[in-house]
Amino acid sequence: MKQLPERYYQLMEEIQAADFVLVELTLYLDTHQTDQQAMQQFNQFAQYSKQLKQQFEAEFGPLLQYGNSYTDANWSWGTSPWPWQV
Repeated sequence: MKQLPERYYQLMEEIQAADFVLVELTLYLDTHQTDQQAMQQFNQFAQYSKQLKQQFEAEFGPLLQYGNSYTDANWSWGTSPWPWQV
């Protein structure tokens, strides 16, 4: 397997951390529907997660399937390692 740059792992870790926060906030908001501060945090992390994913894709290619990521001119889905391969 080819060696990936440190930036790849850094961005992947940041994406995973932001998405973890979103999962936890979702669970919290399921039982605390009126917590405005939690809703604000959720929206902030949703935007942050989206920005991180856009950065990742600009540097390393598509991250999400089923129309959630755009493809480049080479259909490069098979050129990057899958998440379980890193």
